[in-house]
Amino acid sequence: MSNPKEKPLKVLFISSGLEAGGAEGMLLRVLEHVDRERLMPEVISLTGIGEIGGRIRELGIQVHDLGMSRSGLQVPVLSFFRLRRMIKVINPDVVQTWQYHADLLGGLAARLAGIKTVSWGIRNGELPPEHSKFSTQVVRRICSWLSYWLPKKILFNSREAQAVHATVGYDERKFEVIPNGFDIHEDRTNTETRATVRRELDLPECTLLVGFFARIDPVKNHEGFLEAAALIHADLPEVHYVMAGRNVGESNQDLLRMIEDYKLSKFVHLLGHRNDIKKLMTGIDVHVSASHTEAFPNVIGEAMAGGTPSVATDVGDSAWIIGDTGKVVPRGNMQALAEGVTDLLMMPLENRQALGRKARARIKEEFEIGKVAALYQHFFFHLADSR
Repeated sequence: MSNPKEKPLKVLFISSGLEAGGAEGMLLRVLEHVDRERLMPEVISLTGIGEIGGRIRELGIQVHDLGMSRSGLQVPVLSFFRLRRMIKVINPDVVQTWQYHADLLGGLAARLAGIKTVSWGIRNGELPPEHSKFSTQVVRRICSWLSYWLPKKILFNSREAQAVHATVGYDERKFEVIPNGFDIHEDRTNTETRATVRRELDLPECTLLVGFFARIDPVKNHEGFLEAAALIHADLPEVHYVMAGRNVGESNQDLLRMIEDYKLSKFVHLLGHRNDIKKLMTGIDVHVSASHTEAFPNVIGEAMAGGTPSVATDVGDSAWIIGDTGKVVPRGNMQALAEGVTDLLMMPLENRQALGRKARARIKEEFEIGKVAALYQHFFFHLADSR
């Protein structure tokens, strides 16, 4: 007589929100690739379903919305106890929180619901006061105190984030790192994509294109990218620049003013929020990240997975991700950023494409999503065994 089928492990993910973003997108990718015969995931969003929540539901996974305000994530007592009640009803084997506010609120609610196997998920590196909300700074400080009692594990997506949180007082004995993962099975490296992107922009097929893909946020440093673009333009005046992301469109008057100030109006294309960022990444020649701070920048991995080399500021795990497949320059040094981009643009096309293939191979070897999802799955079973 055969043994009864193993009961799947019930894992509850509690996320601060599920709008389109790097952390939210990574949660989606993990859920797409875990073994659903062994893992039964469920999701609670503190602040709304959003685009990512809708896509998670399409996977047949239950997504609950607590309906809290995004404005500083104020915590009405009723919402907190509703969260605790949800957790008690779901009765998960493991609770995995996702981002600071969920670490605090979801972690506390889970422990009050009697769940001891709580793992915090931290996806931020440095939080410079000039580039982050005061409320986030406060939540991180509270979590550093609670880290010695509340979670069983503290899971980071980057080595840099782990090091940063050790310095601000988190309990290092509980630290583990699982990097972000990327889908390399989808072939995005065909030459037709290059032509398609240039046709959309009404540009000749031979045009060199540099891409910058990030929502409007001070840490992403859109102005720094434009400063670097102006420096590149002085040497390579035929290069064009593509910018896309939330609020990166023609209605953003501040961004238009910056572009005008740098005399780049004829060369910068603002595409706003796009659902085909992967296609755009594959169609450009060089990808740029100018961030002031990051943990594990998804955008670099996505560009590399599409066969496009990156030039990035040395923040978070950027240098680890890129390796020898692109350029990494000092944070805040836009002259060095411009020089790095210019070096790649001056390469013969076949050499630049070879570098892009090398970048894609690095993602396949180090950060392929199937391998990363397996690491998460192993982590959850090990955590459940610690009960």
